[in-house]
Amino acid sequence: MDWPLFLSALLSATLLPGGSELLLLYKLGQGATALPLVLSATAGNLIGSLITYAMGRAGNAVLHKRWLGIDEHKIARAEQWFARWGRPSLLLAWLPIVGDPLCLVAGILRASLFWFVVLVAIGKLGRYGFLAWAVG
Repeated sequence: MDWPLFLSALLSATLLPGGSELLLLYKLGQGATALPLVLSATAGNLIGSLITYAMGRAGNAVLHKRWLGIDEHKIARAEQWFARWGRPSLLLAWLPIVGDPLCLVAGILRASLFWFVVLVAIGKLGRYGFLAWAVG
């Protein structure tokens, strides 16, 4: 497990700015093995998304606005995505701007935890895997 990459990926998936992709690319450029790095980044990012999901599931509007800094516009946009595309939209939880609110909305709407984990993991693994493949 690459702990610095894991923590960077975890933090960047919890509405805090982060650069896990850049750290992954740096480590790959230094000759590190791709698979352990991709799995570390995916695990950290997935756990970060689970934290955001849990905040949505347990939270309220004050938590979402004040502590997480997610305004009503972002939540409404993520709700539209989720309503239009349903569970498959969780494959896009890795996207900037939309991904974190999408995880939060999935929690608010009480989306299935099983499908949340499966779909978010696929999307995040795909992102990190693509980056590793692209530089390899």
